[in-house]
Amino acid sequence: MGSYNDMTGDVVGSGIETVTNRRDDAVRAAVEQGLLGPGSPIVGLLDVTGIRESAAALRAAFEEVTAPGTPVLHAFAVKATPLVPVLRLLREEGIGAEVASPGELALARAAGLRPEATVLDSPAKTPAELREALALGIAVNADNPQELDRIDALMSSATSRSPLGIRVNPQVGGGSIEATSTATATSKFGVALRDEGAREWVIQAYADRPWLTRLHAHTGSQGIPLSLMAQGVAETFALAEEINRRIGRRQIDTLDIGGGLPVNFASDATTPTYAQYARLLSEAVPGLFDGRYGLVTEFGRSLLAKHGTVVARVEYAKSAGGRPVAVTHAGVQVATRTVYMPGSWPLRIAAYDGKGRPKEGPAVVQDVAGPACFSGDLLAEGAALPLLEQGDFAAALDTGAYYFAHHYAYNSLARPGVYGFAPDGAGGVAFATVREPQSVEEIVAESGGAHAASLTALPMPKRR
Repeated sequence: MGSYNDMTGDVVGSGIETVTNRRDDAVRAAVEQGLLGPGSPIVGLLDVTGIRESAAALRAAFEEVTAPGTPVLHAFAVKATPLVPVLRLLREEGIGAEVASPGELALARAAGLRPEATVLDSPAKTPAELREALALGIAVNADNPQELDRIDALMSSATSRSPLGIRVNPQVGGGSIEATSTATATSKFGVALRDEGAREWVIQAYADRPWLTRLHAHTGSQGIPLSLMAQGVAETFALAEEINRRIGRRQIDTLDIGGGLPVNFASDATTPTYAQYARLLSEAVPGLFDGRYGLVTEFGRSLLAKHGTVVARVEYAKSAGGRPVAVTHAGVQVATRTVYMPGSWPLRIAAYDGKGRPKEGPAVVQDVAGPACFSGDLLAEGAALPLLEQGDFAAALDTGAYYFAHHYAYNSLARPGVYGFAPDGAGGVAFATVREPQSVEEIVAESGGAHAASLTALPMPKRR
């Protein structure tokens, strides 16, 4: 497999063979080193080299179009892969953190992210969350007028180094997946700019508060075309210009343009690229990169998805209605969106033999099933790949974001271990533990094991 040029002239798919080879080497080494096998039938694998390359590509793409000296923060959307070692790795690669809960903020802080490299976005921030963020100096984007009232109260009684802004919804429309479209007419996020009186309210909010210096919008993620994303950024830029003009000073100094670059789940090619998106933005919004505004981005899925693989052992191979079915240990607990919405979130499956080598043979139409006790628990339905047999391995590709880090505890299935891998310099593969596999004892503890007798200890109602 080679590479090809798209309409922009970018080489798309260059290095695919290298990426595939790294993954194949990692699966084989995981079997050889005992990370995968009968006693550990499912793992998540993260390609550390690939993650570093994605971070470098993001930085380079925006540096190419941004005026020298412009402050730029690329904040990784922690919700995509909330794992502390991943956040630490990205920190080393010059990437900050965008958090949306106290838990995500705690993860970012555990990874050593500095407050000035952290952004808090959430539609439901509590007073305590806001107070903590302001005390730490973390950037905050207010989602709505009531939240801004809370920030007013906090700012009146304390000073803060936090850059503060308002999140707006440009209401430019949705993409092919409704659940990931955040700029529709009725989206729950931000101040809906096209609603009656909303735009004037936003302008007045800045006029009344000199400490509001940022403006934030996020159009959506998977399923959103780049043209719509660019339109959302253009609307936000235009609003910032209008606010500064109406107020008579350049009060807004930073635009947070969100993230949302979609991922190609159909092949190993990385497309669209950050370079394509940055160039599109420079053409659609000429003033965005000329230095008048600092920039914040919040990419998540596009940084991690292509660099993760869930690998599961085939426990049984059977047949139903004439169709082969491989029953594996990866299903709804790791691929919840895929199982419940396969049309929107399909996954590619790669077949490996019992020694972790890519399996050869004619393509056979088959189902790849998970371990959960309901019939729809399928990683793939009617997939054409070499016939999976008992003891083989099925690998769900492009699962580095929103998969093995978002466990769904159906049937009290355990969270799989997650391991990063990189070449060891001697022709082999080195692994590092990212997260230990969950034990049965931990499952019991999470399920109230310490309080087993609590309900039976309550008083019994008197019988009449």
